[in-house]
Amino acid sequence: MQPKLVEMQAFPSVFAFQAVFASAYRDAYSLPSSLGYVLSGLSEEGYWDLLGRTILGGHDPENVVLTEVDPEHQKTRPDFAVTAQKLGIQVVDIAELEPVGGKLHYRNAFGRLVPIHRIYNRAIADELIARNIRLPFDWTRPWQVEWAGHPNWYFLISKFSVPWLARQQEDRGVVPPAVFLDEFLDGPGRERLTAAGVELPAGSDAVYHDLLLKPLFGFAGKGIQFDPSQADLEAIDPAQRGSYLLQRRMHFVPTIETPYGLTQAEFRILYLWPDGGSLQPVISLIRLGRGLMMGVDHNKNQAWVGASAALYPPADHPVQVSPSR
Repeated sequence: MQPKLVEMQAFPSVFAFQAVFASAYRDAYSLPSSLGYVLSGLSEEGYWDLLGRTILGGHDPENVVLTEVDPEHQKTRPDFAVTAQKLGIQVVDIAELEPVGGKLHYRNAFGRLVPIHRIYNRAIADELIARNIRLPFDWTRPWQVEWAGHPNWYFLISKFSVPWLARQQEDRGVVPPAVFLDEFLDGPGRERLTAAGVELPAGSDAVYHDLLLKPLFGFAGKGIQFDPSQADLEAIDPAQRGSYLLQRRMHFVPTIETPYGLTQAEFRILYLWPDGGSLQPVISLIRLGRGLMMGVDHNKNQAWVGASAALYPPADHPVQVSPSR
């Protein structure tokens, strides 16, 4: 087995839920308290402090909101609830924000209009477009508000970054070969993939079993196509081809023993980047699955799949865990 960086995403994940979840695993199965789940030498208290500083940015929690599209019906709602409970902030539907002058506001439980100083944004532009949601404000305007983090991060540090990393990596192996669709059809992309050892059949009827076609800014696995054909690629509007990625297909190795057979695991490392501080890994998130992809929508009607957690012993004190656990 080898680790592979198959995707990057500068977008908030389930930071609050995952910490509570990992701790609950430890308690539910009576695992040693010395098993840790936070990274970078942080204590569990230090993790929550850093998360709070990153999201609040020094502002009063009353003036900080977590925004999402219809948050009450999102699969990540448990994370919203834990975040609100831990940090004292409000969870607000982004379509219910109210602009007044150059500022954005929300209405609290008493109907009072409260100015927003900082937004912990969880709304994805793709979902707003797909659901034809018209916001009461233009979020491309320079509002008098801070973002944690800004929506533009999602577009810059994402699948869009992968082809650049694939070209520049020194170890030649961690980042799978990847190119943009427009450079594959009308530029040096095909040659780059071939040079990296990707098998590419020739001809107008070619089917690329060794490639995945991905929309750059889709989420939750939406729009990913396995075994794309030359006809599929050429059918995409030339003006849109720069918004697609062709990446060598990675094969997850089933390794986790479960009552339903071996299951594969995807590790995600979550980072925090507080204002004025440095980017650092803080916690891991695990997804188990037996489908073609790891998301919830691709592993329906299966057992022993979905969210999990990584626990590890201190480096200087290995922990023995009973096989019965």
